[in-house]
Amino acid sequence: MSPAGGAAAPVPAAAAPASPAGGAPAPVRDTTPLDLDAYLARIRLPGRQPLPPTAATLRTLQRAHTAAVSFENLDVLLGRDMPLDTAALQRKIVHAGRGGYCFEQNLLFAAVLEHLGFPVVRHLARVRRGSTRVRRRSHAMLVAEADGRPWLCDAGFGDEGPLEPVPLAPGATVTTGDWTWRLDLEPPAGPAPEQWALRSLHPDGWFDVYAFRPEHHAPDDFESAHYWTSHHPRSPFTDRVVVQRGDDHVRHTLTDRSLTARYADGRLLRTELAPDEVVDVLRGTFGIRLGAQDAVLLQQRIAELP
Repeated sequence: MSPAGGAAAPVPAAAAPASPAGGAPAPVRDTTPLDLDAYLARIRLPGRQPLPPTAATLRTLQRAHTAAVSFENLDVLLGRDMPLDTAALQRKIVHAGRGGYCFEQNLLFAAVLEHLGFPVVRHLARVRRGSTRVRRRSHAMLVAEADGRPWLCDAGFGDEGPLEPVPLAPGATVTTGDWTWRLDLEPPAGPAPEQWALRSLHPDGWFDVYAFRPEHHAPDDFESAHYWTSHHPRSPFTDRVVVQRGDDHVRHTLTDRSLTARYADGRLLRTELAPDEVVDVLRGTFGIRLGAQDAVLLQQRIAELP
């Protein structure tokens, strides 16, 4: 680990690790721009602590990341470029104190895990959100290996995303605070191969979050999905504010000017906000650092929303 505040030493080149989810070896990605100490400070973990590539470390990192970094699409709404290289993600999320959506958060999280020696495979998933309708692959998530087994790791889904890694095994469950998640291996459907489904427990039963197959995707696959998600008019992120954050007991969601708090027992509290109140909520409830110029731009954009 580098001295506090300094650039982290690059990880020496190594042979490609075996894929945690089977198939071809996972490609080794360049993580040399990563400043590990700055990232740990951002997620409020003390520096210079031992971080061996174990399941306990994986759990600690994901818990800290999801607690500190909110899901948000503010740059999409403002029409800004959102590069996915590690240096750019670090500038935005780590140094600028912003959040991000799945492509940004999970690709940064993957770079951190690889820097620490975890074998990681980046995957694209089909978001379900309670439906089994087949949608395009628009969610980036990870499978990492620790303690000799694969784990689903997702630090960037938002409200329904797991707060801790989930063992990649049929029927595996994880409970964190008031919330429970389960992984199921769905059988093949016709010519389509089997796939994994992540589900979240709701008061009325299991809620499908997303599904994925253990396929390897090239960096361009993520760039293409990221471009569609951040530009296409049918994307749920191009015409409205979407900000989310969950903890052990409550899931907060901001959609345009509507702030919702949802609890595991089904309670739902909704508050309608004025445009100037939205900025205060972004800074307070969601912990997003916003400068004066961004605050003005967002207030103007939010005031224009129907």
